[in-house]
Amino acid sequence: MHLISVNLGRATAVDYTDTAGGHTGIGKRPTTGPVRVFAPGPKGTGASGVEGDEISNLRHHGGDHQAVYAYAREDLDWWEGELGRELPGGIFGENFTTTGLDVNGALLGERWRVGPDLLVEVASARIPCRTFQGHLSETSWVKRFTQARRPGAYLRVIEEGRVSPGDRIELVHRPDHEVSVEFWFHAFTTERSLLPRTLAAGAAMEPKAHETVRAYLAKNAGVAAG
Repeated sequence: MHLISVNLGRATAVDYTDTAGGHTGIGKRPTTGPVRVFAPGPKGTGASGVEGDEISNLRHHGGDHQAVYAYAREDLDWWEGELGRELPGGIFGENFTTTGLDVNGALLGERWRVGPDLLVEVASARIPCRTFQGHLSETSWVKRFTQARRPGAYLRVIEEGRVSPGDRIELVHRPDHEVSVEFWFHAFTTERSLLPRTLAAGAAMEPKAHETVRAYLAKNAGVAAG
């Protein structure tokens, strides 16, 4: 298990995003490294946790629970077959393109040592948006991406460090629950009845996700009682 590439994005003006100023940093390109990775701060004020990576929409992206986005080369290869086009590392907006690691099967709260110093924790899954669809120029992309259930993982930084392409990834902790990246994604996108079960991830799940689950439980309490 290792990093194939570490990818950085620059804010670029486009016509397919609702971000103020019409900029996005979704188009990321590999860099040689080493690159510092750190906890950027709370959502809304903290941006990317990867130094040199630019984020334009702080409302929906960035912050401590979305400090790093990881996507597996194996899943990019699968999408190449589906789309009939080449998909280089970084094209999905991922900071880490990995290999040998089941990113979607990772559990929330699972921790990876990346390189000698960096320690990250799996926090959630990527939810597709209009900007992602516009970036790829694929018809019905949000729907297709959601149906495929290969979302990739957002990571929280536990111990900051520097990483470079080729760095080893070591699984150092795997919690005892069922809430994988794929499970969480399925619950928060198309199978809302699974939401209560995501609470098993505990503090590994970001506060906003807990709020969503509590709202779901409150809304459905009367239905359950009836």
